Amino acid sequence: MIFVDACLRKKTPYTPIWMMRQAGRYLTEYRNTRLKAKNFLDLCQQVPLATEVTLQPIEILDVDAAILFSDILVVPYEMGLELEFKENFGPKFLQTIQGKDSLLTLRENAYKRLEYVYDCVSSVRKKLSKDKALIGFSGAPWTLATYMIEGCGSKSYEKSKKMLYSDKHTMHTLLEKISSEIKQYLAMQIKAGADAVMLFDSWANALEATKYLEFGWKYLQDITSYLKTEYGEIPIIIFPRGVGAFLESLEGKFDVLGIDWQISMKEAKRKVGSKFVLQGNLEPARLYDYNEMEQGVKEIVEVMQNRGHIFNLGHGMIKDLPRVNAIQLVKLVREISSKYA
Repeated sequence: MIFVDACLRKKTPYTPIWMMRQAGRYLTEYRNTRLKAKNFLDLCQQVPLATEVTLQPIEILDVDAAILFSDILVVPYEMGLELEFKENFGPKFLQTIQGKDSLLTLRENAYKRLEYVYDCVSSVRKKLSKDKALIGFSGAPWTLATYMIEGCGSKSYEKSKKMLYSDKHTMHTLLEKISSEIKQYLAMQIKAGADAVMLFDSWANALEATKYLEFGWKYLQDITSYLKTEYGEIPIIIFPRGVGAFLESLEGKFDVLGIDWQISMKEAKRKVGSKFVLQGNLEPARLYDYNEMEQGVKEIVEVMQNRGHIFNLGHGMIKDLPRVNAIQLVKLVREISSKYA
């Protein structure tokens, strides 16, 4: 698989490409499948529908990897926090972690209740072409903790930061509990057939560098060290969004570091390109205009030159991006990067 080869820094005929949120509302096919489910959580839990959505970008865009269709919040949901997805609002937990007493409400062995995720991985892998990779994933401990404390997405993370600074023991205990579940959750995805796994730390940029290293990165290191010990041949991708200012401080046992669009790929390569394969980092909004998209692709590929690179967006696909441009993006990356084979 060209995607797995690139993750392991092996020579490839072109730079492989996939896109975060490549299964989503910009695709008519996704919207049609979504109508068959009662709600978003039901879509994630219905294996045939989740399989269908996972495979759509492969069939439509011809990307080099599929990523499991699920949601990062299924882990805290199965830890016992009631979850609902509100239209035009997003996910919301109906109960939250407010202090050490709240931790007692969390159920252990949540990973054992996520069979629908593993069944989807197995289902997709059976239907996916052998030359296409399947990426399993989880949210990172810090990002999941913020949702569990705030109850929903936040701009200021006031409750999470209050706990972090004033009740460190409770915060660390929560992060340890989440990490324990994620280790087994990703291990089960690997056993079910995932060719690589990815950890999304979407809210890494909420913390100053020293605190992120203590309350975010430390737990990613713990998880990846465990997975590398148990499944050394499986590539691991980490995406800590918004930490470009201290990329050089990131160390760990993983293969690929996701780069967001807020730092140039040239600067990211200078800081850490020798330590990790880099993934990214086209600004998603460039897909609104073909010329802007083409220029962005050329700039990134000329920096990376098909060495130690997986092409992706600097964040996820936006819901109204032109699908024709997404299709053209895949072709552009292959065409331009193959010159450096």
